[in-house]
Amino acid sequence: MDFATEQRNFLDHLRVERGLSENTLSAYSRDLVVFSNFLDESSMSIDSVVPEVIVAFKVFLVETKYSLSSISRMISALRSFFKYLSKEKGFVDPTIDLEKFSLVRRLPKALTVSEMIALIDSAFDSGRPVTLRDRALLEVLYGSGARVSEVVGIDIADVHRFQSEDVSVETLKLRGKGGKERIVPLGSFASRAISDYLTRIRPDLARKSSKASSALFLNQRGTRLSRQSAWTIVLEAAKRAGITSEVSPHVFRHSYATHLLDGGADIRVVQELLGHASVTTTQIYTLVTIDKLRETYSTAHPRARS
Repeated sequence: MDFATEQRNFLDHLRVERGLSENTLSAYSRDLVVFSNFLDESSMSIDSVVPEVIVAFKVFLVETKYSLSSISRMISALRSFFKYLSKEKGFVDPTIDLEKFSLVRRLPKALTVSEMIALIDSAFDSGRPVTLRDRALLEVLYGSGARVSEVVGIDIADVHRFQSEDVSVETLKLRGKGGKERIVPLGSFASRAISDYLTRIRPDLARKSSKASSALFLNQRGTRLSRQSAWTIVLEAAKRAGITSEVSPHVFRHSYATHLLDGGADIRVVQELLGHASVTTTQIYTLVTIDKLRETYSTAHPRARS
């Protein structure tokens, strides 16, 4: 299948069947040319376009600094184009299984390591023993890169310790999108925080409910902590730490990925730890690192400035 030919047929369809204006047709044409050039530079043909290619194209658009509205428009154009090919040519639509595209937001700026430590430390208040739970929650968010929904879904049985002759390793079982499970390692700080919480606070919380709960993190009623409560814990800790930038549970995930990549972790390993089905999704996190490298270069290299 030839891309240029199908593009012309698609534009004729829009002109005749849908009566779109020339300005709108020109916009569709320009957007499809950008995608065509992307395929050419990637040595791909239209027949090889699968959902992962569309995701990679999104990453390319973000990295190339296209505006949010332009990215949204281009993805919409691709949806219409492949819907047309599906109906007219029986082409398998690579966009049909993608989540409905909304404006791509730049990733929230990852916190620095010192900011993350300050945020986690601020969660604990010696006058409120229950905040041992809060500190453990934040340590797990940062120590596993888990989504907030995954963290509040952790059961006690999901925490495992493996002892070999040389080392002791603690792991978490996480349940991600689509019910997919993955095992991630926990660092010593998160392990100690969980141990402190389990021995000193969780038994008291569990007694407040008449029904036993398998959940790792419990609320004041002895039942499973909710996503909303986890959000509140994060926001209150950020406020006490004096962090003025936008903070959410997902910032922990961004920071986790960014700090791993900054530390030299292989992107395929980070992909597995984050539970991404495709490495192209993980590549979005490298944009933060790339921006940092670009900023350092532009300020430090004598030939980078005019």
